[in-house]
Amino acid sequence: MHSYPFTLHWTGNTNDEPFNRDAVATAPGKVGLRISAGAEPGDMTQWNPEDLLGASLAMCHTLTFLALAKKVGVEVREVTGANEAVLEKVGRVPTVTKIILRPTITLGPDADEAKAAEMYEKAHKYCYVANSIKAETVMEPTFVRG
Repeated sequence: MHSYPFTLHWTGNTNDEPFNRDAVATAPGKVGLRISAGAEPGDMTQWNPEDLLGASLAMCHTLTFLALAKKVGVEVREVTGANEAVLEKVGRVPTVTKIILRPTITLGPDADEAKAAEMYEKAHKYCYVANSIKAETVMEPTFVRG
């Protein structure tokens, strides 16, 4: 088992209109992360819970994919993409219903693209963030040669 302690610090007054929606997340030995609400009157220039959930899934999936690619000898040189977390109301409750991963994956010149695609799909099974959330994960990778 691993444990990851962190602190979330918010100050303000809920009687203010609008009240402050900004907070700072800190963890031992790490740089603080400013976080705000995902909609007005939050600060849209800061990370919000929806961003962080999507980024957590994308990073976990990427790291799992890279480990699997290394294990089977597929050379991966870069992973970058425009991903998206979709927030909808389910009944009356806002819910992240879907996270779309759209990475462009740059492979080495001799890499087996079919094997890379197989490892990308397989990564979902072993990604602990994917196994921890109920949002649908849509995977739309594009493979290129680098």
